[in-house]
Amino acid sequence: MGIQLILSIKNTLTIICFVFTLFLTVSTSVNAQTETTSLTVEKANALAQLPLKCLHQEYPNKLGQVLNDSSALQSPIELHPAFYGCFDWHSAVHGHWLLVRLLKQFPEMASSSAIRSALKQQLTATNIELEIAFFKTKHNESFERTYGWAWILKLQEELMTWDDSDGKEWSKNLQPLSDLIVGKYVVFLPKLVYPIRSGEHINTAFGLTFAYDYALLTHNDSLKSVIATKAKQFYLSDKNYPLNYEPSGYDFLSGGLEEVDLMRRILPKPEFERWLKLYLPQLFKKNFSLAVGKVGDRSDGKLVHLDGLNFSRAWCLYALSLSDKQFAHLRAIADQHIAYSLPSIVDGDYMGEHWLATFAVLALLEKEKNN
Repeated sequence: MGIQLILSIKNTLTIICFVFTLFLTVSTSVNAQTETTSLTVEKANALAQLPLKCLHQEYPNKLGQVLNDSSALQSPIELHPAFYGCFDWHSAVHGHWLLVRLLKQFPEMASSSAIRSALKQQLTATNIELEIAFFKTKHNESFERTYGWAWILKLQEELMTWDDSDGKEWSKNLQPLSDLIVGKYVVFLPKLVYPIRSGEHINTAFGLTFAYDYALLTHNDSLKSVIATKAKQFYLSDKNYPLNYEPSGYDFLSGGLEEVDLMRRILPKPEFERWLKLYLPQLFKKNFSLAVGKVGDRSDGKLVHLDGLNFSRAWCLYALSLSDKQFAHLRAIADQHIAYSLPSIVDGDYMGEHWLATFAVLALLEKEKNN
């Protein structure tokens, strides 16, 4: 009996030691992941180097324009003096947003002077006037619709909400282009009969999210109304979204979760919850899981899109978890997505480096709101 008691105590102590060791291991892992996926001034400074490096890098360049005649064969800097770098126009635009956002949050960062110098060179009234002129050329009225349009409004929003003398000047300079984009949204959206559900630039839901935020900020009822109307028309009857079909090979946006992110903005909370239970009911389950998008080759400009998808999923999941505590379990999934892709966006390959820092910071900012 005494021997059995001793063995029982020994086994109990062994189990306690095992559980304690496991607890320490998990705690260390969670703390390490939290540290990895937090936006610090050091990380901000490192991420800022990516758009700083490409903001004035004219080539390689993907223009995406329509040539009306031989006179249109101009260099990127001639066509787009404000947004000619970072491989393509929309990447240059959101590279500017990234620099403004990081400078606002971390004015003491080591590269602050370099950032101000770069933005001052690019966001001049003259440069913006030439950007507007391009949009008015024949067959280029729909240029960057609606992905690049959304990023212009995101940049304008960031500048408008910055109490900084340079920021106010750049906001004033950019405003005419933003006004042009708002007008384009208001004219185009009533003509769009069906949503575009692709996980790339043309995704309708993403193209409306930033525009809706801008409409709220600027009290633009016309823009707000047309977006809300179209969002409901496009998505309100959606049910049982096949999330298991994502990702497609080139996705950098989650078509399903971007739709959630838009409808979360548009619908009152009770109505949104009812809609979500029909659209993606699995999100309510505490054991919900979502595998990260795996990148097969980060030197391939299309395959590296999957890193962007991971960040896109993360910011949508963080935002949803913040909106209601019943979705708190989604934060861990968002953390996993960031942890997979964040270490690789500074691998030295231009195909990812010219744009992924922006997506990473968007995800990290949403994570901060949850802390």
